[in-house]
Amino acid sequence: MGTIESELKTAFPPVVGPAARVLILGSMPGEASLRQQQYYGHPRNAFWPILGELLGIPPQASYAERCAALVGHGIALWDVIAACERPGSLDQAIRPETVRVNDFGAFFDASPGIVQVVFNGGTAEREYRRRVLPGLKLPHREIARHRLPSTSPAHAALRFEQKRAAWRSLLDWLAV
Repeated sequence: MGTIESELKTAFPPVVGPAARVLILGSMPGEASLRQQQYYGHPRNAFWPILGELLGIPPQASYAERCAALVGHGIALWDVIAACERPGSLDQAIRPETVRVNDFGAFFDASPGIVQVVFNGGTAEREYRRRVLPGLKLPHREIARHRLPSTSPAHAALRFEQKRAAWRSLLDWLAV
């Protein structure tokens, strides 16, 4: 059991296209996502239902079709943390001393159209501000940032409708 708990978990590469304008950042994929090798793979995570409603992605769309729809709308998807040790799926269980973040300098260099970073919850924002932002060069450090409520089922303080209403602001940032 100790070896399973101390296992290093590794995140996925970004979902991104050449016309990306908005980058949505999570913290680190949970167990269901890691098993499926898909962003937001937990069946009760509200990410895909919310984005599906906002962007007109059919609920029966495959994961590949969902990702293609995001790319087609100028949305990139990634996580702040590249690797960490975390027993289970909760962000609170991430062992801080094991966190390695993704290379955002290289990402922003390769995706110069990004004008907005959107955090899917507080952990993504906190880890980005603490571990990524200080090392970014200009103009990457000045990219607009906004936190939206976590779509995770662990974030039960808001109902689906409230989360969807907050995430509707994503449409405004896409229109800029």
